[in-house]
Amino acid sequence: MVDPATTRPLGKVADATVDDAVAALDAAAAAQASWAATPARQRGEILRRCFELMNERVDELALLVTLEMGKPIAESAAEVKYAAEFFRWFSEEAVRISGRWSDEPNGAGRLLTMKQPVGPCLLITPWNFPLAMGARKIGPAIAAGCTMVVKPAQLTPLSNNLMVSLLVEAGLPPGVVNVITASSASRVIKPIIGDRRLRKLSFTGSTEVGKTLVEQSAGNLLRLSMELGGNAPFLVFEDADLELAVEQAVVAKMRNMGESCVAANRFYAHESVAEEFAERLGAALAALPVGRGTEPGVKVGPLIDEKQRGKVVELVGDAVRRGAKVLTGGGVPEREGYFFTPTVLTAVPTEAAMHREEIFGPVAPVYPFRTDDEALRLANDTEYGLVAYAFTRDLRRSLRVVEGLESGMVGLNKGLVSNPAAPFGGVKWSGMGREGGPEGIEEYLSTKYAGIAG
Repeated sequence: MVDPATTRPLGKVADATVDDAVAALDAAAAAQASWAATPARQRGEILRRCFELMNERVDELALLVTLEMGKPIAESAAEVKYAAEFFRWFSEEAVRISGRWSDEPNGAGRLLTMKQPVGPCLLITPWNFPLAMGARKIGPAIAAGCTMVVKPAQLTPLSNNLMVSLLVEAGLPPGVVNVITASSASRVIKPIIGDRRLRKLSFTGSTEVGKTLVEQSAGNLLRLSMELGGNAPFLVFEDADLELAVEQAVVAKMRNMGESCVAANRFYAHESVAEEFAERLGAALAALPVGRGTEPGVKVGPLIDEKQRGKVVELVGDAVRRGAKVLTGGGVPEREGYFFTPTVLTAVPTEAAMHREEIFGPVAPVYPFRTDDEALRLANDTEYGLVAYAFTRDLRRSLRVVEGLESGMVGLNKGLVSNPAAPFGGVKWSGMGREGGPEGIEEYLSTKYAGIAG
């Protein structure tokens, strides 16, 4: 493990074997019955106590996130609080799990419907939001009465491990959450995906890996939650508040240096405002201080590693070779660490790879459009459908655009949609299932029906 701002080593963690993974599932399976029988209020109170502990130790958790993945300390602190909110939200949902009781339509009996925990789960989390993505899965699993094996990303295991230790401090019994850290996820998790004791798989990561996991899970018919890649469009119509659109474009693009599945990837602006929008956005990105996340005032940290930075360099180079113009940024600064300068491109041809691929970096390509229909066509012309953003002051247009966008989420006149109280997830190649909101706990519950004679 290295600090991406310096490339210097941070520390070492255990490298799990297949036997370790099986032992983790053994512990989860052994604890499942007793945990499912634990009163919902008790499960919820553990989550609530962990919420409080995380808020008491924001500074410690934030520093760890910044050191292992690079984001500015203020963003890391915001992630800690956001992650904690999932524990508070699902502490309240735990006591709201309910079924229903009704009469048969013909009056011959009763219909009893109940919700029960799915059973042992495998939760695989990404490196870009190591606390938030962990809490978004662990929280509802605990609330629903499921035990689990958690596999954090190999690049950012430390903050996840600390969060789980706080759950234990909050009173979580042994065997409910079992963490395995490994240099090769495929090596250690494939055997347990095929184990019949495992009943659910939740994964956040790339679409490519997600498809592989779906295939591997088919033999065991696992319940699946897949939060995969994105290619988010950001639409600026001619009547938009440009000051607001630029402000929120910075939020939608630059959160976590653009290393986010909900980061705006393609900026479409009406031809009457495209030039002004691009210039304003370029000025805003150029003004963002770049540096190590622990330094005061820094707004843009390094990318996670050389591989990710190399991908961004390649995408920008491809666009420029095809005729794109660099309005600001466009290169690697002369400093240690995996940094890339915040960049705005114009005149980007749609044949450029960055129009189709998720950039996952601080690069904003701006494309013009002429009509509303063209904007929607361009926005939907992708295999992905996680989130989309739209800026307009026209109510009728707002409704048409929200309804017409092929995405699981829409930010209307805002660049940040994530909220523990809302269902997070996408359509098409961006995945299946929802995390957060009332829908989030349903992913960890099975429905049982009993027909009762009258």
